[in-house]
Amino acid sequence: MSLALHGQAHPPTLVLPPGSAEEAALVPDMQVVRARHLLDVVAAFPPGGSPAAPAGDGWTLLQAGLPPAAAAGPDLADVKGQSAAKRALEIAAAGGHSVLLVGPPGSGKSMLAQRFANLLPPMHTEEALQSAAVASLAGIFSLGQWMRRPTRAPHHTASAVALVGGGSPPRPGEISLAHHGVLFLDELVEFPRAALEALREPLETGRIAIARAAQRAEFPARFLLIAAMNPCPCGYFGATHRACRCSPDQVVRYQSKLSGPLLDRIDLHLELAALAPQELLDTPAAESTATVRERCTAARALALQRQGQCNQALAGQDLERHAARTEEASRFLNHAAARLGWSARGIHRALRVARTIADLQGSEKLQTSHVAEAVQYRRALRSPAAG
Repeated sequence: MSLALHGQAHPPTLVLPPGSAEEAALVPDMQVVRARHLLDVVAAFPPGGSPAAPAGDGWTLLQAGLPPAAAAGPDLADVKGQSAAKRALEIAAAGGHSVLLVGPPGSGKSMLAQRFANLLPPMHTEEALQSAAVASLAGIFSLGQWMRRPTRAPHHTASAVALVGGGSPPRPGEISLAHHGVLFLDELVEFPRAALEALREPLETGRIAIARAAQRAEFPARFLLIAAMNPCPCGYFGATHRACRCSPDQVVRYQSKLSGPLLDRIDLHLELAALAPQELLDTPAAESTATVRERCTAARALALQRQGQCNQALAGQDLERHAARTEEASRFLNHAAARLGWSARGIHRALRVARTIADLQGSEKLQTSHVAEAVQYRRALRSPAAG
């Protein structure tokens, strides 16, 4: 409410109870008074007299100022090995791309996802206010989470309404509560198909419209999707440390629960292998979250300076103009797209990922190496027929 009133030419003074007043005061330049009791409000406006602040702390004009940012979460250095997965998450954080992690149980998919939000560039005040407003609407906002990008991880039994929003009156779902943050969907194929298909629109537009007979609501949903799944029902298809018990038909049926249009909207697809005991125990600590975040922030700033938006949002002529590539890189991309049978959406997403890879290296034009790495992240799920 405070954020909406702030856009008016002459915003009013808000008188709110404790809890609500502290939230409203986060909006810059808003006059917010905290009243502990209705009698404090009555005392502030005596009949026939001019308003006067009552004695005591029952009527308090809150001072402008923002609470300190929340402490950082778990560190990426805790994850042993999985250098390819860490590289993919760095690209995703730098360019705003979604990621699908496929691997056996225990390969580190959840650990990586839980650390991803801290790789993203720090929130701007406007982003923090928008995220806090959605959380406040759902009744879950906490001052302790201020300026910290949310990570929402709904269980795979969640319905489509819980995931994208709905009800009467319409309420925001998990994708809106993850606005400017991360939506982590573990066991992706176990989610109801209707819930997964409902993700297609917000992944493209960053918003979700909910229509009911008597009301229509639109909620923001600009989130980064980190999805994780096993390659088969038992989880060990393609693993070298344990035999898979699934038949080829079971593997195909399991993977086909994800539709082509949904997979097409996920920018990076990555296979994770289980770590050998020696690699798990003897590998030294990797780069910290802070080190990787610096590179992601620099690459994101480069994209914003060049085009005013992150690479994931590039489309149409903007994509052609800002993803200029060498002739050799264009030939490589054309050959890969024809061989892999990509749709136009798949080609465009590979170009966006390549643009991010180039930004991480400070390259103005897309080189063949940038496109080749992006192509590696667009491979489909491995089926039994493909070995």
